[in-house]
Amino acid sequence: MTENTGKLWIVGTPIGNLDDMTVRGRKILEVADVILAEDTRRMRVLLSTLGISKKEVVSLNMHNQEERVPFVIERLKKGAQIALSSDAGMPVVSDPGALIIRVCRERGFEIDIAPGPSAVSSALAISGFPGSHFTFLGFLPRGKNRRRIFRKIAQGLYAESVIVFFESPFRLTETLTDLLEIVGDREVFVGREMTKLFQESFFGRVSDSIERFGTSEVKGEITVVLSGRENQNA
Repeated sequence: MTENTGKLWIVGTPIGNLDDMTVRGRKILEVADVILAEDTRRMRVLLSTLGISKKEVVSLNMHNQEERVPFVIERLKKGAQIALSSDAGMPVVSDPGALIIRVCRERGFEIDIAPGPSAVSSALAISGFPGSHFTFLGFLPRGKNRRRIFRKIAQGLYAESVIVFFESPFRLTETLTDLLEIVGDREVFVGREMTKLFQESFFGRVSDSIERFGTSEVKGEITVVLSGRENQNA
């Protein structure tokens, strides 16, 4: 460890309901000299809700991570307390932040975490599927690459593992249709707008989910949990 005095905090933020912000996470945002945010506007809304003002909020996204590294290192060298957050949930989980964290660790800066909500663990918990063994696939690719992943699942790549992934509302029906055709009619949970005002928790077979979501316009953030083979009743 070097004599660097700055500290990087990884701060989880609500996935929807702002009341889910942890007390510890709020305290860190209050004392932070700099807040790295995926979307500065959304972060300022959160800060305003928490009664926190006059903060230096700097954008950090998938496209500017590398160019932000010198800025972060320089501020940490001067002893700054930096909070790293994403739009919703935990940084790094299908969100930016891994590069900054890795570089800071290599440079010897202290890193700590104030964990918060996660769409992955929340959907897994409410699905009712066993959570001792699951595979998170993040945002699925489109078209043939998505179907290639589904074929691997059908062939037993993840064995009895529960599968969790994110999907765009605009591609949900297409994805579920591919899932039914390639993997089969397993049990599935679809979480839409979790913790938000218009949240929806759907549980049934893949075919049931197509009937539900394929007949209307789907809006909001989607998390899908697919049962493992051992959870099938068929």
